[in-house]
Amino acid sequence: MTVRVLLCDDQALVRSGFRMVLEAREDMQVIGEADDGIQAVALAGHAKPDVVLMDIRMPNMDGVEATRRIVAAGSPARIVILTTYDVDEYVFEALRAGASGFLLKDIEPVRLVEAIRIVARGEALLAPRVTRRLLDRFAHTLTGTNDARPEVIESLTERETEVLSLLATGLSNLELADRLFLTEATVKTHVSNILRKLNLRDRVQAVVLAYEAGLVRPSSR
Repeated sequence: MTVRVLLCDDQALVRSGFRMVLEAREDMQVIGEADDGIQAVALAGHAKPDVVLMDIRMPNMDGVEATRRIVAAGSPARIVILTTYDVDEYVFEALRAGASGFLLKDIEPVRLVEAIRIVARGEALLAPRVTRRLLDRFAHTLTGTNDARPEVIESLTERETEVLSLLATGLSNLELADRLFLTEATVKTHVSNILRKLNLRDRVQAVVLAYEAGLVRPSSR
């Protein structure tokens, strides 16, 4: 399967570098470039990318708002944020807006390609612990901000709620299985059901929602 990638960055040199890396792979196709968030939203709508590499800081419309609009439009594209700093409030806001993860701009070419393949398959790009570290940093603006979230959680079974709570603490599927005395396959089924019932794009969004619903609290520092 060829992965269709949209490059969004206000620096032409960055876009050119990423294009060279990706187009050297037989399973990658760069289907467009945008130099600001407005172009990114437009191209995501009609070019139908599988993955969007989104710079966080761009003129006219930043990567956070562009991500929000692409997700709101119903695009199935997975959005990966490009940033200079991993613990960044803009990255935090982008994850809340629907991004599937983030990559540092100085990522090695081989790791960039593998990351795109991972997210295109619908798998978690970020380890849950990385997501939690970021959310812990900015959780004071997150927890208790959405009163509607607990009602959404009520659609889950008791076991699914337990799985969601533990997933949000940074446990992998294997660790969840060990903790709950379940098979890894059963845990994967529970996670899939959680994502479907809550209409979430991926595990990253599940962790964000768990914070918003108060199922998990920031780690003590």
